[in-house]
Amino acid sequence: MIPLILSIFSSTIIFVIFKYFKKFEIDTFQAIVFNYFTAAIIGFGLYGYEWQQDTLVNIQWLPYAFLCAFLFIGLFFVMGKSSQVNGVASTSIAVKMSMAISLILMMIGYSEDLSMLKALGIILAFTGVFLVSSTDKKEKTTNGAAWMLLLLFIGSGALDFTLNYIQKSVLGTMTPSIFTAIGLGSAGVLGSIILIIRLVQHKTQIQLKNVLAGIVLGIPNYFSIYLLLLSYRTTGWSDSTVLAITNVSVVLCSAIIGFIVFKETKTSKKIIGLIAAILAITTLYIAN
Repeated sequence: MIPLILSIFSSTIIFVIFKYFKKFEIDTFQAIVFNYFTAAIIGFGLYGYEWQQDTLVNIQWLPYAFLCAFLFIGLFFVMGKSSQVNGVASTSIAVKMSMAISLILMMIGYSEDLSMLKALGIILAFTGVFLVSSTDKKEKTTNGAAWMLLLLFIGSGALDFTLNYIQKSVLGTMTPSIFTAIGLGSAGVLGSIILIIRLVQHKTQIQLKNVLAGIVLGIPNYFSIYLLLLSYRTTGWSDSTVLAITNVSVVLCSAIIGFIVFKETKTSKKIIGLIAAILAITTLYIAN
């Protein structure tokens, strides 16, 4: 239970950090690249002793590490572009509602039982996430850019399921802490290649504040993923329940911090969404 709570806390901290990026005019892409390297260093620094020699012999995990790295950096690119073209609200909803993909894959792939109480909890979770994420501002989605929302919806759901499948069926003797470090480090390598190309083309310049922002972001980013993988193993709950509670809790906590710290507007839609989120967490907890 503790890893799950800390994973939710780490993911919420990421939300807060991103909020401050705009205030301090941080180059998000540069920060993201340095964030991946920071996360990898933390993983190997804290849990390097868990590395086992036979990990290099049984390398069935290697393609999955590269797949996760590609999804980490690729989805970030699309997310940034979609936010500019389709709007922040539409992009946010596409990403957060993507848990539908992963939940369906988990329940079908692992033959999980679906009780009435659990089904009610999942419905409440979707309702809460949608209402809290939505906005009253109307955003136009062009036909040429709608594919980005679809890609984010499918890709984000696929990433959640992939991470779950890896810890369940692929890791073997490798620990989640080491795999997380390798995956994030690989994403950093891919991102740095793109960053170098941008530097050569004189499209950007590295600034110390962006490096520092990346370091700050990398700490909770590492633990948000590592602790989620650990939660799948330690809670004793079904994987779909862990994912649903995690996602809706992050949305709930982020919204509350947004109201209190950033003085975001409280609407009746968001209040109803928060209530639905709380009921979803309670219902899913009781169901397990």
